[in-house]
Amino acid sequence: MRAEGWIQNVSRIVDLEEGRLFIAAKKGYRNWVSHFGEDFQVDTKLSQVSTATLSYLAQGKDKGTFYLYDLIMNLEKLGSGFEFNEVDARNKMKVIDRYLFLLDRIRFECMKRMGWIDDYPGEASTIVELVTRFDELAPGMQAKTPTLSRSHAGYGEFEKLNAFDREAYVRRLIPKILQEIKD
Repeated sequence: MRAEGWIQNVSRIVDLEEGRLFIAAKKGYRNWVSHFGEDFQVDTKLSQVSTATLSYLAQGKDKGTFYLYDLIMNLEKLGSGFEFNEVDARNKMKVIDRYLFLLDRIRFECMKRMGWIDDYPGEASTIVELVTRFDELAPGMQAKTPTLSRSHAGYGEFEKLNAFDREAYVRRLIPKILQEIKD
């Protein structure tokens, strides 16, 4: 009987954590829903977000940055994106690290949709997981390079590069993808 009671308590703890995450995601996505007119949930992946929304966020400017900060800060229990300038330096860095990590994934998803890359680290994760499990996921994902598509004009050059230069090659595509999706 004791083991059964313990299992029920653990189950309640898990349910409480899932509930807290659901509420934080709902708060974090509230401005996204009103601005982008899409449905965002705890289990939403970047592949499920419209191209228009990704294009807006990928630019990494002004309001796009606010929407990402707002989501991150709500998920990390730091308030809303409006309060970014009021958080202490340590938490600002926490938000910025997650922002840059998430911004990379958004840009990689844009590249994938354009057929420039075949896959990228983190595409199987939800947006919420990319933020809330950052400390666990980011080191492994940041160590991997997206796979340039064989159909990309620069694939022959890319294939000859070492791992470090391949990452630099993909990163040099970012301004090009931003221009492409902006037009």
